[in-house]
Amino acid sequence: MKGNFVPALRFKALTRFYDPVVRLTTRERRVKQALIASTDIPEGATVLDLGCGTGTMSIWIKQQHPGARVIGVDLDPVILDIARAKAEQAGVEIEFIEASAADTLLLNDSVDRVVSSLFFHHLMTDQKLQVIHEMFRILAADGEVHISDWGRPANSLMRSLFFFVQLLDGFRTTNDSVAGRLPELLAQAGGRHVHEHTHFNTVLGTLRLVEATK
Repeated sequence: MKGNFVPALRFKALTRFYDPVVRLTTRERRVKQALIASTDIPEGATVLDLGCGTGTMSIWIKQQHPGARVIGVDLDPVILDIARAKAEQAGVEIEFIEASAADTLLLNDSVDRVVSSLFFHHLMTDQKLQVIHEMFRILAADGEVHISDWGRPANSLMRSLFFFVQLLDGFRTTNDSVAGRLPELLAQAGGRHVHEHTHFNTVLGTLRLVEATK
């Protein structure tokens, strides 16, 4: 997947604008806090934020669960530098790893929860499956995956708004989002208890929260 790497806002020059863009267009705090609340992180758990970007969710997880080991994985060294600076400023200890989401460098059965936000819509279908298999590889028995990403538009307005995301991030990767295929792909890769538990309409389309158990 390294050869297909695309920066968070598609163009490297836009990376510095990532945080304000996400904050203003995706109801970031409400969506990510809902995702964190759904994970039910046990005391002392290891939590992986996959495609962690600038580390906002990693930092919030560590602040709310100081006893957890929090790891952030991303392939973009520039965005990881931003994440490390933000974590240092917040006074929290997070392990940030530069690695592909399809090859996280983590051991089998070593993670209790995997969370991911606004990452899967950047991937082709076969890449999504590669990443899902990697998540289940590193998850401990009965570990859980919790994902928030663009999904099937809730109505015609949301479908029209999502067209702007497709223009930026590409139609080939985001067609799975429009079709709502993420739960199907999680089940195809062997996930159990796959379900969507809520969704949020935003100025760019519908974000859906999906979870599965190893």
